Amino acid sequence: MNMNIDLNNDTIAALATSPSEGAVAIIRVSGKEAFHISDKIFRGKIKLSEAKPFTIHYGDIYNDEKKVDDVLVSIFKSPNSYTGEDVVEINSHGSFFIIKSILELLNDLGVRNAEPGEFTRRAFLNGKIDLVQAEAVADLISARTEVSMRGARNQLDGLLSAKVKYLRESLLNSSSLLELELDFSEEDVEFISSVAVKKKIDEVVNEIDQLLSSYSFGKVVREGVNVALVGIPNVGKSSLLNYILKESRAIVSEIPGTTRDIIREEVSIDGVLFRITDTAGIRLTEDTIEKEGVLRSREAVKNSDIVIFVNDIFSGVSEELFGELKNIVSRETIITVMNKTDLDTSYKRDGVLNISAKDGTGIPLLFAIMKEIVFGGKVFSEKSALVTNSRHVSSLKKAKEFLLMANNSIDAGMTGEFIAVDLRNAESALGEIIGEVTSDDILNNIFSKFCIGK
Repeated sequence: MNMNIDLNNDTIAALATSPSEGAVAIIRVSGKEAFHISDKIFRGKIKLSEAKPFTIHYGDIYNDEKKVDDVLVSIFKSPNSYTGEDVVEINSHGSFFIIKSILELLNDLGVRNAEPGEFTRRAFLNGKIDLVQAEAVADLISARTEVSMRGARNQLDGLLSAKVKYLRESLLNSSSLLELELDFSEEDVEFISSVAVKKKIDEVVNEIDQLLSSYSFGKVVREGVNVALVGIPNVGKSSLLNYILKESRAIVSEIPGTTRDIIREEVSIDGVLFRITDTAGIRLTEDTIEKEGVLRSREAVKNSDIVIFVNDIFSGVSEELFGELKNIVSRETIITVMNKTDLDTSYKRDGVLNISAKDGTGIPLLFAIMKEIVFGGKVFSEKSALVTNSRHVSSLKKAKEFLLMANNSIDAGMTGEFIAVDLRNAESALGEIIGEVTSDDILNNIFSKFCIGK
């Protein structure tokens, strides 16, 4: 975000729809002069500045006396708009030339092109949404599956925000009473006992722990699951990938070492996004290109949440490769499968799942095991407050650390002044999550990742 711009007084504009040619485009204008400036290029039955809020008006956009396009214009008046400012949304035809022409007309009249995420940043600064909800806007836009969409919707509806605000207010009440005692220290008045403070701290720490425990699930909701298909050459990794994808995207042949580079594909399984990497067969090789593929395969395994260790009934389980995998990732994340069992249904071995990439035998059970590894026994509903962001995790851990320090101060018999300081620091850490306490650097980092127009 350019720090030289005026976030309060500038009127800004940007294309709010996808930057591609289409039937309709929406150009959003927000700021104190949105109506006044738009009136200079819009001709309809009524001036936009005189129109009632939440109305749509048909008219034309003109460049002097030259008609640019016929449009529909939506009116949103402050503070009842997305940004909390006066907002005009111009619905034009989706021609690149028309969009460019309208934006240039607005620029000529003093409207500045919006920075990435600036509309949402203004919504945050004007108190329309908090910082968690602002981040959820970006997550909702980038949602790839039903689960990620519902997770973002959960955040945007304020479930996590409400929980954090509740915890912060609980600490605020306790710290305020402790600080009030300091003003009456000579009278030896106690407004809250150390036992009550400790009980409140324990309650908040317990709530923080529950939120932190939701992060593994929340991360899956937001980002998806990284899965690596690993095995010696020619055991059917690419065939398994193709079956999962329901289409042939990886080249399959009988020649060992066909996959010399890693292939990444995404698939939604029961609404959860799985990013599946088909790795090169891991083996010793003198071929320079294949050797590079093997190195990339090892890196893919290292960064995976789940490893599907693929074998076949002809080669059996590769104990050497299995031992190597256990040195890279946790044993609990490895699913050992035996492929090509359609050719021999008699194969059985404990801890090994029989599958066939040809006819789909065992694939539903494989999916069930994958979801069990990701979610375990944890059950979260749409009403659960989930942590989906590493920034939130960092702030929660910081808050917990200060609360444990406050508990230690109570156990050590220290005065309320020291305890109150730790409680205030914990409040600030929680405030960072929702934006009650924040810095320009944090805001710039968050909103710079948004698309222009949102």
